[in-house]
Parts: sequence; C-alpha cells; structure tokens
Amino acid sequence: MTPTSLSTRDAGWIIFILALGAGFSVASIYYAQPLLPLMGANLHLTVEGMGLVPTLTQAGYALGILFLLPLGDRHDRRRLILVKSALLALLLLLCSLTGQLSSLLVVSLLIGMAATMAQDIVPAAAILAPAGKQGKMVGTVMTGLLLGILLSRTVSGVVGAVFGWRVMYQAVSVALIGLVMWRVLPRFAVHSTLSYPQLMASMAHLWQRYPALRRAALAQGALSIAFSAFWSTLAVMLSEHYHMGSAVAGGFGIAGAAGALAAPLAGGLADKFGAGKVTQMGAALVTLSFALMFMLPLLPVHAQLALIALSAIGFDLGLQSSLVAHQNLVYGLEPQARGRLNALLFTVVFIGMSLGSVLGSKLYVLAGWNGVVTLAVITGALALAIRLLENARILAAERSAS
Repeated sequence: MTPTSLSTRDAGWIIFILALGAGFSVASIYYAQPLLPLMGANLHLTVEGMGLVPTLTQAGYALGILFLLPLGDRHDRRRLILVKSALLALLLLLCSLTGQLSSLLVVSLLIGMAATMAQDIVPAAAILAPAGKQGKMVGTVMTGLLLGILLSRTVSGVVGAVFGWRVMYQAVSVALIGLVMWRVLPRFAVHSTLSYPQLMASMAHLWQRYPALRRAALAQGALSIAFSAFWSTLAVMLSEHYHMGSAVAGGFGIAGAAGALAAPLAGGLADKFGAGKVTQMGAALVTLSFALMFMLPLLPVHAQLALIALSAIGFDLGLQSSLVAHQNLVYGLEPQARGRLNALLFTVVFIGMSLGSVLGSKLYVLAGWNGVVTLAVITGALALAIRLLENARILAAERSAS
C-alpha cells in the first residue's frame, strides 16, 4: 500500500505511535548529559573526555540530518525507520558495554546519526495526515519529539543514580517502538530515482529554486541562535547572580513543556490561517519574551526569577510554534522532496544552535546577561523581519496578479 493520506480515525492512532517513536529516538542523544559524572568515574575519564561524549553525539545527529535524511526521498520511509530503530537499539546496547573512551566516542557519534530516525518520522506524519490536518499532525509528532528531549535528561539521571549509567542504555524502548511502527505504518511511495550523489547534489538546486525555503531556514536559524544563547549561559548566570546550582537551571527547562504542548495548536493554526502568519506570531513572541528581560534590574530577586521563567515559557512557545509552521510551509513546496527539504531546514537550525552557543558565551563574558539578551532580541527581530518581508512580498505579488 502506498498512501497519500489516512482517514482521521486511522491517522490519530498512527500519529500517536509516530510521536512516541520520535520522542524515544531523539531522547537517546541526551541520555549522556546527566550521566557524565558516572561515566567519568566508571571509565576514569578526564573532564575533556567526558565533554566529548555529548559533543560527538550532537555532531552525529547533525551529520545524519545532512547526509541521511535525503534518503527518505529515495527509499521507503517505513523501511528506513525500521533500519534506524534497529541500529539505534544495537548502538545503545554497545554503548552500555563499552569499556574505554575511544569506543564510547565512536558509538556516541553513530548513536547521534541513527537517532535522526526522529526526523524521518516528521515528514512521514505530513504524508499520512488527512487533508487540511497536516499542520496539526506534524505538531502532534513534534510534541512527542520535544517531550523526548525535555524528559530524557530527567529519566536518565534517575535511572543512572539508582541502577548505574549502563542500565539506561540497555532499555529496549527504541527497538519495541520500531517494531510497532513497522507493523502499523503503510509503505511510502518512493519519489526519486536519483543516485545518492545526485540526491545530495539536488539539495543545492532545491535551495536555489525555493526562496521560501531559504527564508524559512534563515528565520528559524535566527530564532535558534536566541534559544541556544539563552540555554548555554543560563546556568552560569544563575550561579553568579543568584548563587543557584545546576539543578535550578535544569528546573527552568520544564518551561519547554509549554512549547511542546503548544506544537499541535500551532500546527492547527497553520492549517487554518496559513503557516506564514504563525511564523510571524512565533517570531514576535520570541522577540517580546527576550525583551522583557531588560526589566530584570528594576525588580526584586524573586520577581526577577519569575520573569526569567515567564520569558522562557514565552520564547519556547514562540520558537516551537514557528518551527512547526516552518516545517508545514517547507513540506508543501515540493512533496516529493520532503526528506531533502527537511534536511536543509534543520541543517540551518543546527548552525544557528551552534552559533548561539558560541556567541552567547562570548557576549556573556564581554557584556554580561544583558549582552546575551540583546543578542536574542536582535536575532528574534531579524526572524520577524524576514517573515514580515515575505508576507509583504506575497501581498505585492497577489496585487500585481489581480
């Protein structure tokens, strides 16, 4: 069976399974972060050695997005999801058995690449969505993905503390959800007969062909700079200004749940009012949320912390709403190239994340927390300007056509 879409009743069950699959797979790249001290003590690692584990996992995820996601246009996504889930389960098991840093780093890199199964699942949801429900369905799957990111550190930290770090990597959840998806997913149409080198080369042509793709990627990349700059410096700021530990900084991450839960709402709004308007609202909310933090020096300490939490909820909601809407917009440009379009979008997002981490840290040293907030406001405003200019261009084209 090669579907274009499913009935609303069937889609609801399958989209729920896809959301679980996205959450379990992407969670695996964050397991190591709270487990690093346990890994270091067990394997006698230096601080630098411990730091390489999450770094290579994230690098593997970025490489997988660029070099593996385009395969979704060349091969049946159902088969790709099964293969990646099996590989990911095997790699997680190998990670639990490793006894030295070199093998741990190689496996960590490969775990990141296999975890891109999550990004194969998102366009699969767009393909299966009933007519007029694409944004909502993509948003639901993104909820699973975002909750996987949010909860992974908490779960792995608790499991590691109680049972040891190796047990966390021996869970069979990825393998089980992979088998379930294999059973419930229909076969997907193969939209391209290009060879792999041709498939990769075609991504440059897609980038050139679609100005809407470039604007979506650049706008979301700018928002990612703001997001990453905040989270990469928050723990240091809380420690220096409020004498609070990393546990408190992690508590602010719960604000991410607001963004995760808002993803289906944002997708539904994109279906109803158009993805362009939702991206504008999302970018405006990000910019406003960061701008509010300029008021921190005027408030007492407890009010300052409350404002930081409120701002975190606001900009995360705006960021995730914009991401879902941008995905909805990009997937509609050329349905036969969703894998490559998704790869291009998220490559720019990861570049933005990396830039945000570097620039945020440097600005914090040079200008303190206000420097970080200023960077976030500027990049948020840049994303909003890109979306507003795109809207103005569309309106001008419609007027000239009429």
